[in-house]
Amino acid sequence: MTTSSYSPPAGEPWPEAADYPPPQVPQPEVDRPAPLFPEQPLPPAGPKGFASWSERLRTLPARAWRGREDDPRWVRPALLGLMAATAFLYLWGLGASGWANAFYSAAVQAGSQSWKAFFFGSSDAANFITVDKPPMSLWPMALSVRLFGLDSWSILAPQALMGAATAGVLYATVRRRFSPLGGLLAGAAFALTPVAALMFRFNNPDALLVLLLTLSAYGMVRAVETASTRWLLFTGAVFGFAFLTKTLAAFLILPAFAVVYLVVAPTGLWRRVRQTLLAGAALLVAGGWWVAVVELLPASARPYVGGSQDNSFLSLTFGYNGLGRVDGNERGSVGGGAARLPAGLDLPGGAARGGNRGWGQTGITRLFGGDIGGQIAWLMPAALILLVVGLWATRRYARTDTARAAFLVWGGWLISTALVFSFMSGIFHQYYTVALAPAVAALVGMGVDGLWRARHRLPWALVLSGTLAVTAVWAFVLLGRSSDFLPWLRWAVLLGGLAAAGALLWGQAAGRSSGRLGARIASVAGLVGLAAALGGPAAYAVDTVATAHNGSIVTAGPSVKGSFGPGGGGRKGGAGFPGGQAPRGRNGGGFPGGGAFPGGPGSGAGSGAGSNQGSGSDNGSSNGSGNGSGKANGRHERGTTGNGNGATTVPGLPGDPEGFPGGAGFPGGMGGAGGGMGGLLGGTKVSDEAAALLKQDADRFTWVAAAVGSQTSASYQLATGEPVMALGGFNGTDPSLSLADFQKDVQQGKVHWFIDGGSRRGFGGGGTGGAGGASGDEGGQQTESAQIEAWVTAHFTKHTVGTATFYDLTAPTS
Repeated sequence: MTTSSYSPPAGEPWPEAADYPPPQVPQPEVDRPAPLFPEQPLPPAGPKGFASWSERLRTLPARAWRGREDDPRWVRPALLGLMAATAFLYLWGLGASGWANAFYSAAVQAGSQSWKAFFFGSSDAANFITVDKPPMSLWPMALSVRLFGLDSWSILAPQALMGAATAGVLYATVRRRFSPLGGLLAGAAFALTPVAALMFRFNNPDALLVLLLTLSAYGMVRAVETASTRWLLFTGAVFGFAFLTKTLAAFLILPAFAVVYLVVAPTGLWRRVRQTLLAGAALLVAGGWWVAVVELLPASARPYVGGSQDNSFLSLTFGYNGLGRVDGNERGSVGGGAARLPAGLDLPGGAARGGNRGWGQTGITRLFGGDIGGQIAWLMPAALILLVVGLWATRRYARTDTARAAFLVWGGWLISTALVFSFMSGIFHQYYTVALAPAVAALVGMGVDGLWRARHRLPWALVLSGTLAVTAVWAFVLLGRSSDFLPWLRWAVLLGGLAAAGALLWGQAAGRSSGRLGARIASVAGLVGLAAALGGPAAYAVDTVATAHNGSIVTAGPSVKGSFGPGGGGRKGGAGFPGGQAPRGRNGGGFPGGGAFPGGPGSGAGSGAGSNQGSGSDNGSSNGSGNGSGKANGRHERGTTGNGNGATTVPGLPGDPEGFPGGAGFPGGMGGAGGGMGGLLGGTKVSDEAAALLKQDADRFTWVAAAVGSQTSASYQLATGEPVMALGGFNGTDPSLSLADFQKDVQQGKVHWFIDGGSRRGFGGGGTGGAGGASGDEGGQQTESAQIEAWVTAHFTKHTVGTATFYDLTAPTS
């Protein structure tokens, strides 16, 4: 019996039943929810090989404007608008910061005058000593100065443009797997991160480092899509360039990236291993060629490696600039080992004497506490929540799924970097956290992209609204730490965020009965929630842009209660110790209660070499430097800070070219107008008369002057345009030149003037390893720089120009 109604004509046999199958009865569809991160088509791959480059260049303008063929036409203009807005934000009022970090600006100036100084990253065009970082971050700025001349804009504009480029690369990386909205949200969140708005307007190496690391993430995402050897080699080479920017800081995310590729790349295991080894070889070549040149050249053919104690870049890399930052044993930093501070002095974050050396309390909450939270942590809770959501939602996806790979790449970046920053006991500054900004922004963009598409499903609507509520409450907490800054904003953010979170749930419920009503409610709630989530960091970013920053320590945003000085360190005008809540933009700050530094740096108006003539009043807002001729109630000698009835020895306070922990300078800016710690943290204000004196007969000398420490020498070099010898490197503690060799240089007429270091002698110019002063370190032995200074002051004629003191090395005394 068949199910067919067909009857054959008479006389014909019945057909086989198999030739007439039963009709298909429609089956009810099973309501399976769509995946949170559905597969996205990749853009078509372009032609490969050198023959295709002419065609690529010809079509580049059209492709740059149109973007991907499957994108709506508004996407690429929106991306270009985002990058233009980022560039505008970062370029606005850029010249107000002056030389920013004069230490690096002087090296940029030197590189614009001498190709040898350009190659080695020398502090001066005569190539006496290098900065304590590899030179790649200096090269774009030096090329800009060669093209446009030396000024603040030509130094800092490349950094701002790197910020816009980073936002674009971040968008492209997220867009590879997620929607255009996710990529645009990631780019906007990055651009409005306060610490990003700070560091992409400053001349520290971090701007180029973050751009290169973001490029490495793009290369990794491309590599895991098709197990591409080409893109993996690109990623390795970019890591090598990042190493030449800030040494081992570039490798914090490298292990996570390597593990991700070995696990998820869509090819066999042994091929993945071989490809990873090839990427490592690309890294070694890209990052090792410059190191090989420096290490193989004889010391006489190159400048001294600044920051090292043995003129070796490798020891600098793995010591002071590497593992020393993690374990706290920064050989070459002021103090060498654990810092010994005056009795009763406790540095930021509750760091006790001899504990973690005053770099803030370590632990899992470090990045959320104090003024560090306002730099980076606005969206970090949301990023962590969305990372967990992304990994949970993709738990059953294939091993090679690109959505999960993207979460692993950015999550690995965030977790590995955050853990190192949280527990490192060595030098740590707030602005280091800019290295977290791309990962936080990318995770937010990717996670919100998936949850927004799935908001009609109650579980994901709950997660989305909950994440928004957490973000609003956390922003309320962070804004409360700067209660005098836009006090209405914290309430607007809190109420707006909570209202938007509730409206998202209401829209989900309304969508069940009326899809159009639910969509409208969700759209309005989404816009309000976005404003609430980004309102706090945007306000901090605008405040950062509107404030000049210079010196070695800089922080973003307004004054934060309990931070290291008003508005964080590095704002123009100086800052003090914890509790120094002077009005923003003014010289001020000090110890809790407004007190001055124990022992009393005075309130004289020195300019890097002046006398300490004050009484330690005015809440520690002294600009005096003290040069051994203290005229307060006590002596101010090398290695001591005097006031009142005696002197307080302050040996070995920690420091590096990136500054003193937590903020700019000592209360009162000890030594040098605007230059804390005798010019250790910030440059010295150089008068026109002093600059004119140093420029006299400048063409007769290799160096127009010598000074102990790079910040003092940098200020005079930038003011005169002539090379100034930085004895002892940044801290004045590097054994870069012996007394005998300096005497030979003087005898040969290579150096004209010696700049008196003033009270800076008490910080790094004295005992071995910077552990004490020349005469006040409990028997400590003098450094080479201190020996040179003592010899000069005893044998050469002294000249005073205003409050600055110089010694004429062509006019010895009788």
